[in-house]
Amino acid sequence: MAAEPTAHELLRKHRPTLDQALEAIRTRAYWSPHPEHPKAYGEDGSLDAAAGKAAFDALLGNRLDLADQPGIDDWVGGEVSPYGIELGVTYPHPDIDVLLPAMRAGQRAWRDAGPELRAVVCLEILKRISDRTHQFAHAVMHTSGQAFMMAFQAGGPHAQDRGLEAVAYAYAEQVRTPEQAEWTKPQGKRDPLVLTKRFTAVPRGIGLVIGCNTFPTWNGFPGLFASLATGNAVLVKPHPRAVLPLALTVRIARDVLAETGFDPNLVALAAERPGEGIAKTLALRPEIKIIDYTGSTAFGDWLETSAHQAQVYTEKAGVNTVIVHSTDDYRGMLSNLAFSLSLYSGQMCTTPQNLIIPRDGIATDQGHKSFDEVTADLARAVDGLLGDDARANALLGAIVNPDVKARLEAAAGLGEVALASREVTNPEFPDAVVRTPVIVKLDGAKPDDEAAYMSECFGPVSFAVAVDSAADAMELLRRTVREKGAMTVGAYTTDPATEQAIAEVCLEEAAQLSLNLTGGVYVNQTAAFSDFHGSGGNPAANAALTDSAFVASRFRMVEVRREA
Repeated sequence: MAAEPTAHELLRKHRPTLDQALEAIRTRAYWSPHPEHPKAYGEDGSLDAAAGKAAFDALLGNRLDLADQPGIDDWVGGEVSPYGIELGVTYPHPDIDVLLPAMRAGQRAWRDAGPELRAVVCLEILKRISDRTHQFAHAVMHTSGQAFMMAFQAGGPHAQDRGLEAVAYAYAEQVRTPEQAEWTKPQGKRDPLVLTKRFTAVPRGIGLVIGCNTFPTWNGFPGLFASLATGNAVLVKPHPRAVLPLALTVRIARDVLAETGFDPNLVALAAERPGEGIAKTLALRPEIKIIDYTGSTAFGDWLETSAHQAQVYTEKAGVNTVIVHSTDDYRGMLSNLAFSLSLYSGQMCTTPQNLIIPRDGIATDQGHKSFDEVTADLARAVDGLLGDDARANALLGAIVNPDVKARLEAAAGLGEVALASREVTNPEFPDAVVRTPVIVKLDGAKPDDEAAYMSECFGPVSFAVAVDSAADAMELLRRTVREKGAMTVGAYTTDPATEQAIAEVCLEEAAQLSLNLTGGVYVNQTAAFSDFHGSGGNPAANAALTDSAFVASRFRMVEVRREA
């Protein structure tokens, strides 16, 4: 267990932040302790822009040292930035027969530390990650293809918020049961029965975090910190094209654990050789009791049906839908949708794919607009947003892998093209693959078109789907969410009855709904402590980030009782 002075110092330093996080998840109001603006860094030990870039550059071409991690049998690497830079960083490859037993060895002391001390140790890890936000931003940018500002915010403060949110939920669930209780049962004229009962939150075992390519920290931190805060050791298996951000996370976590008197092997890294497929091997190990996964539906489904020994949390794929029924701010709607379709080249699990529009058109504050007018105006809005190459690069980032590029190129052959994709040159990174979105018009009444719009086409591809009526739009929405899942649903309508009906579909099918967004909030963005990312109630994900269900099964309450 950590020495008392260290424990007291951590509690003094971080308990106020934990209390604020607990209040934020109770009220669902806006709050964040992590600054979004790059200029906020550079004081109190944090790295400013220049120091963060230098720290990132120092990693390139070198080993990321985790030399004290047990069972290293090789050094592996091979990441190439979507911007064309070969990172050249190598990472320890594990002998899992050596590493997993070593990870279990420190769990008893970590369990006995209790929920509060575990929470503030986790907050210390997050604070040190926050201090290196500029370094993390470059690491996320050059593994995911996000533009720098998005990598800075989504890969930095927003990811850190999600990690802190998970710690808060984990703490709240563990302390819901008191540590000790005196139980007295009257027995009439006889002496009462008196027991002393002690309750301990007991971890399930080792958690496995299987990282994704597009949002390694934002999607990785919730599971990592939820498992760690509930007493479990955590093995991090990054996506082979996005190892660096999570490897840095592991290194910082191990340093903090060691400094606070705990076994650093409570957090470890499992980098893999090319084509090794170590995730499948690890997922079936009996020591692995929790799995957090973000990625393809096929592998997520396999995990859910195959890893019987583990509690599995998955975020998979879905077909996100927006119903465009009517609007009292036509220009604002088009602007909002254009940004949503363009951000990070649509490489977000929350980006809209299907825009369902009545074939007879919609009512707007600018008069009636036909289906063709709506699609043409949306195309012009996207063109206007991305017409300047510098602004386009800042929004689009880079295509993360060749599969996305292939889907984008194939989409143009699926129907009538309302907006053609074009190539954008990035002068700073000439080898980056940058493409604007494509919008394809499809007919919801044609069976031949259904195969396209009822399948996820991950990337900068959207379909404008014509339907006969609002009722048909809602039925298609219902069928899409029920059969394919959705992380997000959007709708534009000025009719209260239609709004209520759309909301009812989303309630029945457990899909998160955004209504009439025309300003600076977008359907593909969610805020920690307030918005739920996914619901766990449709095929796109079996869990939500973050709610009580996301943390409660990561531990069990075990009781020891004795006569007083």
